[in-house]
Amino acid sequence: MRIPKVTYRIQFTPQFGFDDARAIASYLSDLGISDLYASPIFKARTGSTHGYDVVDAALLNPQLGTEDDFAALVAELQALGMGWLQDIVPNHMAYSSENPYLMDVLEHGADSSYTDYFDVCWNSPFANSQERILAPLLGDFYGEALEKGDIQLQYEQNGLTVNYYSLKLPLRLESYSKFLTYNLGKLTRTLGRNHPDFIKLLGVLYILKSVPSEVTGKQRQDQIAFIKGLIWELYSTNDDIRGFIDENLKIFNGEPGNSESFNLLDDLLNDQFYRLAFWKVGAEEMNYRRFFTVNELISVKVEEMRVFNNTHSLIHKLVEEGVFTGLRIDHIDGLYNPTQYLERLREKMGDVYITVEKILELTEDLPNNWQIQGTSGYDFLNYVNGVFCQAQNQAAFNKIYHSFIGARVNYPSLVKEKKHLILEKNLAGDIDNLASLLKNIASKYRYGNDFTLNGLKRAIAELITLFPIYRTYITPDAISDTDKACIQQVINTARKQVPLLQHEMNFLEKVLLLQFDESLSQTEKEQWIYFVLRMQQYTGPLMAKGVEDTTLYVYNRLISLNEVGGNPSHFGINIEQFHNFNQQHQQNWPHTMNATATHDTKRGEDVRARLNVLSEIPQEWEQQVNNWSEINQSHRSLVDRNDEYFLYQTLVGAFPFAEHEQASFVERVQEYMIKAIREAKVHTAWLRPDNEYEAACTTFVQKILDPSLSREFLDNFRPFQQKIAEYGIFNSLSQTLLKITAPGVPDFYQGTELWDFSLVDPDNRRPVDFELRRSYLSTIQAQIKTDILGCIPELLTQKTDGRIKLFLTLQALKARTKYLSLFQNGEYQPLEVHGTHANHIIAFARQHNKQTAIAIVPRFLTSLTQLGQPPLGESVWQDTHLKLPAKTWQNLLTHQTLQTGDTLPISQTLSHFPVALLIAE
Repeated sequence: MRIPKVTYRIQFTPQFGFDDARAIASYLSDLGISDLYASPIFKARTGSTHGYDVVDAALLNPQLGTEDDFAALVAELQALGMGWLQDIVPNHMAYSSENPYLMDVLEHGADSSYTDYFDVCWNSPFANSQERILAPLLGDFYGEALEKGDIQLQYEQNGLTVNYYSLKLPLRLESYSKFLTYNLGKLTRTLGRNHPDFIKLLGVLYILKSVPSEVTGKQRQDQIAFIKGLIWELYSTNDDIRGFIDENLKIFNGEPGNSESFNLLDDLLNDQFYRLAFWKVGAEEMNYRRFFTVNELISVKVEEMRVFNNTHSLIHKLVEEGVFTGLRIDHIDGLYNPTQYLERLREKMGDVYITVEKILELTEDLPNNWQIQGTSGYDFLNYVNGVFCQAQNQAAFNKIYHSFIGARVNYPSLVKEKKHLILEKNLAGDIDNLASLLKNIASKYRYGNDFTLNGLKRAIAELITLFPIYRTYITPDAISDTDKACIQQVINTARKQVPLLQHEMNFLEKVLLLQFDESLSQTEKEQWIYFVLRMQQYTGPLMAKGVEDTTLYVYNRLISLNEVGGNPSHFGINIEQFHNFNQQHQQNWPHTMNATATHDTKRGEDVRARLNVLSEIPQEWEQQVNNWSEINQSHRSLVDRNDEYFLYQTLVGAFPFAEHEQASFVERVQEYMIKAIREAKVHTAWLRPDNEYEAACTTFVQKILDPSLSREFLDNFRPFQQKIAEYGIFNSLSQTLLKITAPGVPDFYQGTELWDFSLVDPDNRRPVDFELRRSYLSTIQAQIKTDILGCIPELLTQKTDGRIKLFLTLQALKARTKYLSLFQNGEYQPLEVHGTHANHIIAFARQHNKQTAIAIVPRFLTSLTQLGQPPLGESVWQDTHLKLPAKTWQNLLTHQTLQTGDTLPISQTLSHFPVALLIAE
């Protein structure tokens, strides 16, 4: 197995394809990157900017380049000795006209060759109906869209389609008869009954009536293709038949303003295997599983072996060829049986590096039976971020926040409230489906005979809103002690919360823990198992939408803690927790990924590094934020205090260093605020936008950042923001070194080798200036060779351009490569710091064979240094020191040699550069 030394995440888009990646490969190699970490590169919806809306996983995405372009990129990476970690998407595909498998299902229904591909209601093993698949893709109510003429019937070589803007859905075969027999008498009179083409048309109509009942499977598909070919031939060669079909299209498509004229098309649409609907209908009448609550992403039944093999065929080929040297599994928690999936994946792909996108709560661990190398790094991100938040100031920040917004907020209660909101507004149909499954199970037992559908739905809703983790991993074969304890804890809490549902909770506990009665048949046991595995698929989406995409935009005490996989009720992580986390990683998951920014993070890693500085200075922050609010009162209009508090933190964290970026900053923040307040779902929401409130927010942003309108605010804001930014730089350097030296594989998100002040997507997917980075790297490499200690003062003086972060990244990755075995396999040893400022230093050793490396980074610098004073030397660190055996140490960042007795003074170690990485042989 190839274990990556360092990964670098690239977001492939139609504007950044295979050729563009090839152009930066040598730069990445020079930086010290060992493996390209690629966003999905499989055929996706046209124009996709992220690649997760796959339409065919068996093909490369032609929007990224040709197969030759791909081969050239692969050749370049392999010539540089670089690997390729590929992000794959087993859970879902795009609900799109470009998805050939889904279009086949929508056209042929149960006769499709791909009926088992998608997680739709009639694929349930216990379904007793085949209701039409919902297509909630209309921007308006169905009746309105129809009568405005937005839904149009069209005909082309591939047959009849229903078109709604870019959406194009096929018509089932039976609909052709309705369409072609309408007004047929007129064509008879025009052509005459004995005309060869008219006879052919009658023959087509006869075959159309026979096909559904006479043939199935591949034979049926061939006959349909034959029929479509005949119709197209008649349409292409006979002007009268062309006119007949074109006239019918015009009639069926109706006349806006004449409601009756749309009856024919309405009747035709009602006859399809799908039901076109307003997109909001998906929240309440969902009959297919989605990715979270996204109607346009339909889930795949990857648990079916045929589906697994087809969707992984190209992946397997590229793994076998040595192109993909690692896989990152997107949204593992969405799968019906993640454990089984990972077993199959490991069996198919062999000894390849595998990580999963998995959100873990603070003390949660991965299932120990998963044959993977770890996670994609959110757990590390939240630990390393939390260790720079000064936990002792929690009470002060509670007071500041509650005072500013004029209300007290209880985080656990808020989480539960927002989860219930998501259940009611976005997942109601999914919970209805679960309740129906449970009702079907309960009705077979005398103790479940009196359970109502409503009662069971309320019990399920209460249970999953109380879930403290993303999901459990119960399989038909086993329930882990951890999962059992989690379910029992949640059930016990739920019993207290809803005492009137005691019997329902008792029954749910019995089913979820698979406590089968002896009298159960095998089929009944399988129904229980099916319900449990289905229910496990919904706790994750509820957590993601209720917490990540709602609560974390409402609970704004300190938004650096509001991150994917984070829990902002924990105000910081102490050093002991951080060390323990790293020790556990070294023991159990030594090759997991260590991320500090990803394509999904709420804000850039350096925005968080800045905002954590606020945790050190609560009194000053309170004074500033209240002053700003008072100054801006005349501009605030409808903007509520919570959103205002959120905005000020955003401005402090994201304000760019470079003047040329400030012009676009206003627009970026306006777009971000719209997304944030819609996600919060308090004053506006995606489902019900409030244009007046949104306009008030964007206007507020525009006014307070306009020097001609808000000179007093900006004169007050800029000095404080610059101070936070200065200290944030040192937090960022510390965070970077910890990521590179802690157990795990350090991962860099594109562009973050310089300062990263991006906001949530799409802001964090803006183009990266790689030429600037290449230029900086070349200069730094030359300076290191000639006069390393001479270049550091310049980097410190000019630190706003980001070269100091690039220098640290280069030097630390060089060290990691040189001493790879030490960093991949070395024991993790927390080091105790002594002296006046012991709490301001994080230090640990990595030890393997006869080599020892020590990482030393500072934190909480606002009380140690004055603005403009780097955290260097004895005047700052005084008597702070580490107790170490007498050795000769080499600082791999500055190339200094340090000779120690039984102590190592921090002032000596941090004499030239703000962080240190020492090595002793």
